[in-house]
This record gives sequence, C-alpha cells and structure tokens, in this order.
Amino acid sequence: MRAVVQRVTEARVTVAGETVGAIEGPGLCVLVGVTHEDTPAKAAQLARKLWTLRLLEPDGARADGVEQSCSDLGAPLLVISQFTLYGDARKGRRPTWNAAAPGPVAEPLVDEVVAQLRALGAKVETGRFGADMRVALVNDGPFTVLVEV
Repeated sequence: MRAVVQRVTEARVTVAGETVGAIEGPGLCVLVGVTHEDTPAKAAQLARKLWTLRLLEPDGARADGVEQSCSDLGAPLLVISQFTLYGDARKGRRPTWNAAAPGPVAEPLVDEVVAQLRALGAKVETGRFGADMRVALVNDGPFTVLVEV
C-alpha cells in the first residue's frame, strides 16, 4: 500500500458539489493507493503508521520543533482512495495503471485502513470510492510525506 500524507489545517472532499468528508486541523489528508499484493494485514499496518506518524506540532507551535502524532493530539484524518498513486509514467506520455489493484480488491482494503484507524480511536472522514472527487486542502508547511508498507 502507498499513501501520500499531507499535514493540513483543513481539508474536504466533494462529490457532485456535496461535501462527503471534511476535517479541521491540525490533521492529515491521506491519499491511499492499493496494489495487487496488498492484504488486510498491510491495511492494518498502514493504519497504525498513519495514527502514530509524528508529523504534527502541538498548538501550531513551530518554535520548539516537537512533532506529535494524530494519536498524541487526537487529530483528525481525511482518507481518500487514489488508484493513480500506482500509475507508471516511465515510458511514453500516457501512464499505465497496471500496478493499481482493481476496485473490487482495492475498495475493501481502503475501507479496512479506515476501520483500523477508527478502532485505534481516530476521527476519520473519507471520500467516496470510485467517484469523481474534488479535494481541497490547506497544506501546513507545506508538509508532504510518502508512506509505503
């Protein structure tokens, strides 16, 4: 599994003009991609990593440099499926999506990441799998990290 994690002060996802998920920060906006070899165990591993990853600063205090996790602060996460994280554009001008798992495989695994985060105590909002989504966020920093499990 692959995730692009952005530290945000706010983020929301809309589908057909309707907000389907939104968070107020500090928090994390997480784009999740699934490949063919991924399993529920990897989804649980990614959830634990996201919950404990030290990317946030308490009360926005940048002076002390202390970074904390969502679990430390009770910070929210917006989790959005994104098959394009497994796009391959090394050849030609059109990416291939061969490494991305198909919807029937990917959707339950993205759902499992969300379920595992919630089981850990996280406040999680989501996008809508397979929908044409619009994501709006304010990246705090900017601060973006790639996580693979």
